[in-house]
Amino acid sequence: MLVSEIPTPALLVDRARLHANLDAMQARADTMEVALRPHAKTHKSPDLARLQHDRGAKGLTVATVDEAEAFAAAGFDDIRLATPIVGPGKLTRLRALAEAGTRISFTVDTREGARRAAEAFESGPTVEVLIEIDAGYGRCGVPWTETDRIVALAEQVRQSSGLSLAGLLSHGGDSYAGPREGESRDDALRRVMDDERDRVLGVAAVLAEGGYLEPQTAEISVGSTPGVTHFTNREAAGFRVTEIRPGTYVFYDTTQVILGAARLQDCALTCIGTVVSKERFDDGTERVITDAGKKVLTADRRAGSETYGTVLYSRRRMIAHPHARVTALSEEHGWVDTPGGSIYDVGDPVLLVPNHACVAVATRRQLYVIDGDEVGEVWETVAR
Repeated sequence: MLVSEIPTPALLVDRARLHANLDAMQARADTMEVALRPHAKTHKSPDLARLQHDRGAKGLTVATVDEAEAFAAAGFDDIRLATPIVGPGKLTRLRALAEAGTRISFTVDTREGARRAAEAFESGPTVEVLIEIDAGYGRCGVPWTETDRIVALAEQVRQSSGLSLAGLLSHGGDSYAGPREGESRDDALRRVMDDERDRVLGVAAVLAEGGYLEPQTAEISVGSTPGVTHFTNREAAGFRVTEIRPGTYVFYDTTQVILGAARLQDCALTCIGTVVSKERFDDGTERVITDAGKKVLTADRRAGSETYGTVLYSRRRMIAHPHARVTALSEEHGWVDTPGGSIYDVGDPVLLVPNHACVAVATRRQLYVIDGDEVGEVWETVAR
């Protein structure tokens, strides 16, 4: 099959760029002497996860119980949910995976959450949990400054027969906030990553004083794609970061380019749409309507983006169109405006790099892996 024969809208994965991204991140993890536990929510593809493991990745990170079950069914046996698990039936389903031989771990950040987890695993296999630390993002996790709460939670886990404290986990989501005034993009990412690392290592030192963690065995898990592009490891009180959990690095996207975590030439994921309508306005602007709307490009606009995806002038060379912008979306349609006139006509393909690769992939049943103009493989996505 040729790319021109793919029903649109669809997502294309450039094989060469994908492999380069996989190699580079594994090399970075190896250099920093940390395990790479990639977040599979980005790609939702067992085929791609196998490529990550073939290069040396340790286990997988997932976001949902559905993803844990899907990747376990695909043969992956070390799965970490980087989130607290609460809700009807979810812990029971994780226990079933553990009883079937999958190494399951997840986070706790409240006493009630830990109580529910302990109750679910009380008479079954002991499950590893990590205390989630909020290092500055303000989402889940116990704030890194509230060490009394963290110690109390660690004591509760120690007293729970169904739980074992494996270590600490954080997510540096504030790396997506962009630079402060007068700060470069690189300095912003380095600052957030260094803060996350140092704050979590500081909490580990506090827990070591109470005998809850030991430097030789504790797992210290950090990272997001923008942060780990500037990650360096260090030792504090005998502890070091033991694993990083980037996800978007496999594809990158417009947001990562804006943040300075990648170049447009690194982006392996593109959306192909077809022009279904065209209009010209009195000011010379031409608008084409594509069949790629919210259901594939998503409505995310982050980190100062003024468009719902980067329109490409050349997919082979990954050159952005200098003037075309995706100015609006509805469910099935995208507005692409070009001042001075468009290069597109009805029936033409339009190639775009999504703003947020993870959400784009979650809308598609298949990923088309391409070599030049040919489709080499079609990968199924899971747990959509």
